[in-house]
Amino acid sequence: MTTELRVLDPTEWDRWYEVLELAFGGVAEAPEERTLWRDLTEFDRFLGAWDGDRCVGTAGAFSFRLTVPGGASVPAGGVTMVSVAGTHRRRGILTSMMRRQLDDLRAAGESVAVLTASEPEIYGRFGYGVATYAARVTIDTTRVRLSVPEGTDEVTLRLADLTESSAVCEEVYAKLVPGRPGMLARQPQWERLALIDPPANREGASPRLCVLAERAGEVVGFAHYAIKPEWSYAGADGSVAVHDLMGLDAVAEAALWRFLCSVDLTREVRIHSRPLDDAWQHLVSDVRRCAPTLRDVMHVRLVEVGGALEARTYQAPVDVVFEVEDAFCPWNEGRWRLTGDAKGATCVRTSDPADLALSVRELGAAYLGGTSLVSLAAAGRVRELREGALVEASVGFGSPVAPWLPHGF
Repeated sequence: MTTELRVLDPTEWDRWYEVLELAFGGVAEAPEERTLWRDLTEFDRFLGAWDGDRCVGTAGAFSFRLTVPGGASVPAGGVTMVSVAGTHRRRGILTSMMRRQLDDLRAAGESVAVLTASEPEIYGRFGYGVATYAARVTIDTTRVRLSVPEGTDEVTLRLADLTESSAVCEEVYAKLVPGRPGMLARQPQWERLALIDPPANREGASPRLCVLAERAGEVVGFAHYAIKPEWSYAGADGSVAVHDLMGLDAVAEAALWRFLCSVDLTREVRIHSRPLDDAWQHLVSDVRRCAPTLRDVMHVRLVEVGGALEARTYQAPVDVVFEVEDAFCPWNEGRWRLTGDAKGATCVRTSDPADLALSVRELGAAYLGGTSLVSLAAAGRVRELREGALVEASVGFGSPVAPWLPHGF
């Protein structure tokens, strides 16, 4: 390598971001989007690779708190904005940025790193495993009917100004964060992400709208959505694009779904990301007419195996010794004894015989409880060395609710 890797200087941000935009297709973002990402940039955690005065690589990390099974909120580095200029591929730039990031996260005491991948195949070699999935859903509201739970009629709905309702929507979001692994506690300014709505991104749809769900004078849910009007010779063919839907309980969510599925002059509701155990699939009369599509979302990397596994709880007692392979972060290699239950856990180095052998990538995939160690073993990625250890660990690592990341970063 002849490039220099260094912490991003604020005066270099525009040139740095132009390299990132080019790597992702070369279309400049709207000014309000660009302004938001600059404001969110933590300059001491962002890196640039420079060939002379030209930026040829980008990478950053946000300071997040991640919900893990058991409800704890743990510090996590949110790896983001990773790119290498097409003129400088196969020179080790990506590897050097990944190396520097993980070293920095470890020094900062963050035992977990997370990212969303534009190309999922890239990050496995750096120890990241797919830990959360989401369903994309398109509900044909001309063919599908909803059966809502008792009490839904007690929820009232009110259209609200998107910006003026931001604070109360964030309160709803914050109440939901501890209840689902994979959710991120939003730091100041991240509430602006839901408000970014440049006309160029609407694809013919309306400006973003907000509906609040209320019960006894309290806001118990909200949805952000847009309406795309379309017409055919037969009549209205409009659609509803849902950006966010959050409810504090089942009836609040059901009331929002019912509203969205009954918007006048529309025939479908589209939402790009819902948790795999979401209630919509049990409300609808015909799930096939909802065209659910699975997609990977959050990739997890254990920076410090011991600290990460101690930070969460386990839904069933587990006492297992892992033989961990981690060539990229060799401090994780070796045997670790995990002992834990629903009250807490310890994970320490041991010389005891191993019960399961796997790489740190598989531990990352299973970390939030959404990917089964049994399924990874079926793919040949976990080896059982003590009979019964695989099921014991797999049950313990599980989560009663599917992990989910509601928004990207």
